[in-house]
Amino acid sequence: MTDRRVLVRRGVFAAVDGNGDVHGTGGAAPDGLFARDARHLSLWRIEVDGAELTPLTQGVLVPPGTRDEPPAHVVMRDQAVGAFGLAERVRVVNHGDAPRTVRVRYLVDADFADQFELRADDRRYAKPGARRSREATADGFAFTYRRGDDWLARTVVAADPAPDEITVPGEAAPPDADTSPDAAASPDEAATGSRHCTAEWTLHLPAHGSAALTLNVRALPSGGGATGEGEGAPVIPPSAVTREVTAETEAFMFAEPRPRDRADFTVPAVPADLADSADLVRACEQGLADLVDLRVPATGPGGEPLLVPGAGVPWFLTLFGRDSLLTSLFTLPFRSGPAAAVLPALAAVQGSGYDPARIEQPGKIVHEVRHGELAHFRQVPYGRYYGAVDATPLFLVLLHAYTEATGDRSIAEALEPNARAAVDWLLGDGGLEEHGYLVYTPDPSGLVNQCWKDSAGAICFPDGRQADGPIAVCEAQGYAFDALRRTADLAERVWGDPAYAHRLEGVAERLRADFHRDFPVAAEGGFPALALDGEGRQVDVLASNAGHLLWSGLLDAELGAAVGRRLVRPDFFSGWGVRTLASGQAPYHPLSYHRGSIWPHDNAVIVAGLARYGLHQEAALVTRGLVDAAARHGHRLPEVLAGYSRDEHPTPVPYPHACSPQAWSTTTPLALLTAMGG
Repeated sequence: MTDRRVLVRRGVFAAVDGNGDVHGTGGAAPDGLFARDARHLSLWRIEVDGAELTPLTQGVLVPPGTRDEPPAHVVMRDQAVGAFGLAERVRVVNHGDAPRTVRVRYLVDADFADQFELRADDRRYAKPGARRSREATADGFAFTYRRGDDWLARTVVAADPAPDEITVPGEAAPPDADTSPDAAASPDEAATGSRHCTAEWTLHLPAHGSAALTLNVRALPSGGGATGEGEGAPVIPPSAVTREVTAETEAFMFAEPRPRDRADFTVPAVPADLADSADLVRACEQGLADLVDLRVPATGPGGEPLLVPGAGVPWFLTLFGRDSLLTSLFTLPFRSGPAAAVLPALAAVQGSGYDPARIEQPGKIVHEVRHGELAHFRQVPYGRYYGAVDATPLFLVLLHAYTEATGDRSIAEALEPNARAAVDWLLGDGGLEEHGYLVYTPDPSGLVNQCWKDSAGAICFPDGRQADGPIAVCEAQGYAFDALRRTADLAERVWGDPAYAHRLEGVAERLRADFHRDFPVAAEGGFPALALDGEGRQVDVLASNAGHLLWSGLLDAELGAAVGRRLVRPDFFSGWGVRTLASGQAPYHPLSYHRGSIWPHDNAVIVAGLARYGLHQEAALVTRGLVDAAARHGHRLPEVLAGYSRDEHPTPVPYPHACSPQAWSTTTPLALLTAMGG
């Protein structure tokens, strides 16, 4: 069975198949147990009496049987993920009227692959001095991965009762060996039993009785992060983990205000089927539940522990500047805690000097923070990577929005130096004074594009050519305009600096005037260009980014209304959401990551902008499409959907590489509810 389950908690996640097994796959949907960007479990497979098991439903597995000779026993498998790793309980139930003896066998391995190795892009990384080892313990196994003097990762497997028999193969990899996933055992090789550990139990089952095993897999990543004592730690049943998770989730979900208490829409033109529908409320509640699971540990400027929204599973379960900021903005009307944690967490890693390899500059807000082996050894630049032109203004937007929403001035007061440094970056290295706009230069070793559409080729001309830098994407100018005005308000009301406020207001107004001069595309009725390239030419493809200008309030009333109405025409609006690129253009592809797909968070920002400009019917239309899409995904919106219209296919077509859960998508319904007046 290939049905996939993902269990997430405190920066640790497990991706398993319908049986609850792990096979060591990579590509679009890697499986395993992951912590801090490393796979701590690459094989986890159960056999009973050597037979393959088939799931009847989640957690209920059976060996082969027929209608006349049903399976003699059933395996009940319960799994949960906590901050330490994976907890599992297996109960084998004898349905016969005579005692039975069964042999339970687990196949286990840990390859410690970095997540960047598992992506389907054929990248290979040298690992000089790397060594993996396995050893038996009193109640299971210990897997160790070392590289150099400062990288040590471990996985500890423990069982209660202890296995009757443990088999450990020889040394996993000699020094300087290729320890990439391609060089490790493939799923098929693992199934032959040649390169993995096994643990076996003989269970005696009374007639109509059962016997059970409890197992823990503790992930101990290099540098900390996931907690756990390793060998000798008590074996925790999944029921205990589930109770703790449920209590924390319910406390977060059912705190005031609750989404269902705010579904009394005050915005005109909300259709009755949307106002009366429970789907939006259920999607909001699912978003809050997912947000609890997606929180990852971080630290503030003083080293204080924080929990912040990680961006998403499987690829982005870490602090991302843009993602964490927008997620916090979407959640703010309902829960202020994420914003209160994200702001100091990002302040703690704000740029303080110049590092071209990481694109770090003083005052710049980080794009992402990685903890894996390849980032540690700087084989990828993402350990602390600043390749985002928009995270810095969004930091200022959230700082003001939090202060305004909560009345709590303490964070704005404490982070005043960080906010001023962020403004200095906007004006200086960000490009406002030199170029007149926020700009970025493509990074050939990292991200070619450094806006939310950050895939190569996403910022393209109508013929599909990637724009050259320095690139000024349109939505970043809106964010900068909003950030300057909001920071001016903080300067006036919180910091007591009216002169600074006046200066920022002036910069914002000049930016607004320049934008209206340079960005509107005459041939498209003034619809803003996606960007200006390094020569000042309009990148005049029709793109959804223009909708973000409504959210930030950069456009004048007439142009804003025209842009909003243009975004809901059929070439943009699929019936499920607004496409990243309007169909009918040469670069459009419904399965492209950023050139024709539909991103829920993008649509949430657009809906908020439509409501801001009084386009309530248009806002309700897009909201209806997203709510319908959510209802068809278990009320959880994935990271991205394919761009096919309702006319082309009656249900939303999944995007093959989408993260789910993904923070800004799963909290999109909260933003929609707010925009609808909830």
